Amino acid sequence: MQTSAGRQDRHEYPAHWEADVVLRDGGTARIRPITVDDADRLVSFYEQVSDESKYYRFFAPYPRLSAKDVHRFTHHDFVDRVGLAATIGGEFIATVRYDRIGADGLPASAPADEAEVAFLVQDAHQGRGVASALLEHIAAVARERDIRRFAAEVLPANSKMIKVFTDAGYTQKRSFEDGVVRLEFDLEPTDRSLAVQRAREQRAEARSVRRLLAPGSVAVVGVGRTPGGVGRGVLGNLRDAGFTGRLHAVNKAFPEELKEIDGVPAHRSVRDIEGPVDLVVVAVPAERVPEVVTECGEHGVQGLVVLSAGYAESGPEGRERQRELVRHARTYGMRIIGPNAFGIVNTSEEVRLNASLAPELPRPGRIGLFAQSGAIGIALLSRLHRRGGGVTGVTGVSTFVSSGNRADVSGNDVIQYWYDDPDTDVVLMYLESIGNPRKFTRLARRTAAAKPLVVVQGAGSAPQGHAVRATRLPHATVSALLRQAGVIRVDTITELVDAGLLLARQPLPSGPRVAILGNSESLGLLTYDVCLSEGLRPSRPLDLTTGATAEDFRQALSRALADDSCDAVVVTAIPAIGEGSPDDAELAEALRSAAAAAPSKPVLVVHVELGGLAGALSAAASTAPARLAERPPAAGAAQVSPGTVPVQEDSSQSCSRLIPAYPAAERAVRALGEAVKYAQWRREAADPGKVPEYDDIDEKGAAELIGGLLARGQGLTLGTEETCELLGKYGVPVRRALPAATSDAAAEAARALGYPVALKATAPHLRHRADLGGVRLDLADEEQLRRAYAELTDLFGKPEELRPVVQAMAPRGVDTIVRAVIDPAAGAVLSFGLAGAASQLLGDMAHRLVPVTDREATSLVRSIRTAPLLFGWRGSTPVDTPALEELLLRVSRLVDDHPEVVAVTLEPVVVAPQGLSVLGATVRLAPPPARDDLGPRTLPAY
Repeated sequence: MQTSAGRQDRHEYPAHWEADVVLRDGGTARIRPITVDDADRLVSFYEQVSDESKYYRFFAPYPRLSAKDVHRFTHHDFVDRVGLAATIGGEFIATVRYDRIGADGLPASAPADEAEVAFLVQDAHQGRGVASALLEHIAAVARERDIRRFAAEVLPANSKMIKVFTDAGYTQKRSFEDGVVRLEFDLEPTDRSLAVQRAREQRAEARSVRRLLAPGSVAVVGVGRTPGGVGRGVLGNLRDAGFTGRLHAVNKAFPEELKEIDGVPAHRSVRDIEGPVDLVVVAVPAERVPEVVTECGEHGVQGLVVLSAGYAESGPEGRERQRELVRHARTYGMRIIGPNAFGIVNTSEEVRLNASLAPELPRPGRIGLFAQSGAIGIALLSRLHRRGGGVTGVTGVSTFVSSGNRADVSGNDVIQYWYDDPDTDVVLMYLESIGNPRKFTRLARRTAAAKPLVVVQGAGSAPQGHAVRATRLPHATVSALLRQAGVIRVDTITELVDAGLLLARQPLPSGPRVAILGNSESLGLLTYDVCLSEGLRPSRPLDLTTGATAEDFRQALSRALADDSCDAVVVTAIPAIGEGSPDDAELAEALRSAAAAAPSKPVLVVHVELGGLAGALSAAASTAPARLAERPPAAGAAQVSPGTVPVQEDSSQSCSRLIPAYPAAERAVRALGEAVKYAQWRREAADPGKVPEYDDIDEKGAAELIGGLLARGQGLTLGTEETCELLGKYGVPVRRALPAATSDAAAEAARALGYPVALKATAPHLRHRADLGGVRLDLADEEQLRRAYAELTDLFGKPEELRPVVQAMAPRGVDTIVRAVIDPAAGAVLSFGLAGAASQLLGDMAHRLVPVTDREATSLVRSIRTAPLLFGWRGSTPVDTPALEELLLRVSRLVDDHPEVVAVTLEPVVVAPQGLSVLGATVRLAPPPARDDLGPRTLPAY
């Protein structure tokens, strides 16, 4: 943004303060600094503010701004005087400013760290959360300018503004003097202020998505005059779904005399529509979209679904076109699904929205579905809709979003909506990439504590056109962090649907113990083997023989469910031949009735060539909301409509006992295994543990040391002495390693350390490579040391190439590795594994987000596949895992307390039966990356 060249600002225009925000009602606004070019906007804004609001701002009648006022409120130095404006359509709707003051209350400069702050919100926009959003942003600006405290004077009658300050969550002091309330509050974020900010974020983003998914009126722009075409097709889909709101067709090429098309009112422009339009589906060529966006913005449209292609997916020119589309729409406070989107669906009877390319409205149900890719969205809807060819049965969706290029509304926004959506019990997501892993894991953890979240994560990069930090973490590490956040991570859309159906239909298992019963011994044994491979604890299969009747199945299932040693039951069934064999409907009813008597344990069916059984099991109940079952059929209706499924009268009970059927034991058991792990996570999440305090940690001393070291440059890897000093301040001692440039120096070092010693080559190509012979251990005397030194130099080269060191021997144990790294997108991550081939070749490392709690440290140690080596595998002596857990917690504290510590590696850490020894350590310092999650609420930048 350019401003007049003659302004007397002490700093350049701070473009990084510009941001788009979602307001309380789901609309958007742009926040930016006020400049000298805003004089006319400021005057116009002030003229639209009521006399009462002016009085509250200036404590006296103040009908208009003088030229001096306008100059003062538009000329800022962006340090001691700052003004921000919230804008919609380029016009001001609210302003906030601060002026730095000294202890005497008069204008001041740094080092004064207090400022007076004042707001003014246009009356038409009060109650939308504008002031709260501005407070977050002006507070972040003030902290950047070394202001630590705000003061505000408010008239007692101005209760709305007092509430803005008191509800913000900052530590504050309140006084009353001369008829004015004076509020003073620190700007350092607190747990409460962050909680308030994130609660507001959730409500605002959820409402912004709700406005898209539950519109009162929809217009389709680009409806062709002849059948066919995308726009005409979407209009037909909306009409055929029975959309409950007002529907409009728009095409500027419509003849003026054309009043309707396909029974829908026709218009040449969105501007011609009488009354509000909440949602517009855009199906015109990309070059015409800007014109449509302008029409929609001027008409007050709340959101757009842009089906048009030709954006970021098409190359650099398309990426810039996409950025301009988002900027253009946000100017008017609109949110966007797309571009290049497949569309959105809401099956609620109150809405019945099919603003998508899907030819039919999916069956109503309780699964929320998100897919970036239209092709994947079609595949998921198809699998959930059909009865055969995969996981069979009637299961429906509550809402569906296919976001295309995900330029604006993303998976994070939709998770915010589904978190407290009463019609959604399970969330299924196909994510080609995760643009903001830090925020996604935070939202996922909260959502997973309330309802299952199942994710297929592609290995794609950040969405094209987004100005977001890319994660440097490997795909496997990101997946592990998602699991830590409670996400059920699966690899294919088949597994996504398999897990989703089980979680939507059945209760969570209370443990891993599985009963298996059925009429096929071989299928039962196969299921048993798969359970073992998935880490479950199956009992021996109960073979009912091929002559089993429906009553035999019912009794066996009832006994299994009543057994306290059973947490879940897998029923296997093959076609039975012979007199008395149960038909599909009879068997399905027998299983359903037995399962209904034990509603706390999940039941799954593995069937072979029994499509009728799967259908019968599905017909016994429904995942549709209970109100659908209660709706009486239309008069004269001969059969159930395609949008509903038959249910029994006790729909509230049968809804939860719809038994999923799978065509293969592997698929059923894999879904059950994911449910078991998720249930365990839910139980552990209820008590996540705590981050312990250690009395011997010198946080202040570490901060001073880091500050002094960073003064040397922007980033550096610490030397040995500096590394040991910094780690020592957090109670992490590192065994001394003395350089040995010659054999004599090696002998002198050994005498200083005491025998026995180890001789190590520390050159990069030999470091931590004992397998290459670069490490010699248990050297008991000088003779052995000199001989080993000669062997190393003969084998690998000159000492200056080897960089040999001498180190005192540590007690024998298991070699491990501890790492911590700050990723610009995901945040600080702590990793653990066994040193050597286990971590380097097999990638057997476990990961946790920092700060790590005591319970998480315990689980981290046990999460790697080679963990049995720490606990006495094959008769070996168990090592001191409590000491290892304490080490992990101390490293976690270090990187959490000091984000300038961007990387720590401890390798090897030898964990002995008593205690441990850190034999090698490296630490890297750098200016910390910005913490988006601690700053004010913003939408992704463009």
